[in-house]
Amino acid sequence: MLSFIVPAFNEEHELPETLRALRAAADASGENYEIVVVDDASTDATAALATATGARVISVRHRQIAAVRNAGARVSQGDVFFFIDADTRIAPVHITGALAALANGCSGGGARIAFHDAVPGWGRLFARVFCAFYFAANLGAGAFLFTTRRNFEAVGGFDEQYFAGEEVFFTQELKKIGRFELLAKPMLTSGRKLRMHSPRQILMGTFALMIGGKRAVRSRAKLDFWYDGKRERKTT
Repeated sequence: MLSFIVPAFNEEHELPETLRALRAAADASGENYEIVVVDDASTDATAALATATGARVISVRHRQIAAVRNAGARVSQGDVFFFIDADTRIAPVHITGALAALANGCSGGGARIAFHDAVPGWGRLFARVFCAFYFAANLGAGAFLFTTRRNFEAVGGFDEQYFAGEEVFFTQELKKIGRFELLAKPMLTSGRKLRMHSPRQILMGTFALMIGGKRAVRSRAKLDFWYDGKRERKTT
């Protein structure tokens, strides 16, 4: 069985389309699967919308992404784990590619990113430069990661002392037990953070993390980029 674990906080606008794409991809794979949405103290319709799609919903109050992903893994029943952000769309090839990589001995993997919505010009340039360096280091992005249950347990899951960058440390631990593979096809994720934050906020935040290293991500206090809870208001 495949377990798709989706952490979510106030994601009523993005989650429905993410789950539609996920279910279509999972159905196309022909594998048995489950979708587990981990609702982290949402105050909107996130839980109700997830339940309406047939997903299994568990409720937590962590407000920490590593702990939320781990909570989803603990209740999941699959032999293979996929961690997918609530604003991220995958295609069938991401599932078949991941299963092939694991069958070939990879410890886990991920995919590069592309945006499924509009992004300011400066944001697209920033993302292109950042991703060039990030993925050149063969690191997985938190929006889409996969591994086996056995490997997840072997590395101890996501390190809950980190409030951001946990996917980097998770990738590094997986690399200790086998090859880590980035799939050829990018997954599609939202560019909302690049629309909702100014260039100055993005650049200063990135610089602060580079200078602060691990210490900078051990507290939620200065990580507003991830934890300020801002969401776009979408109209129909």
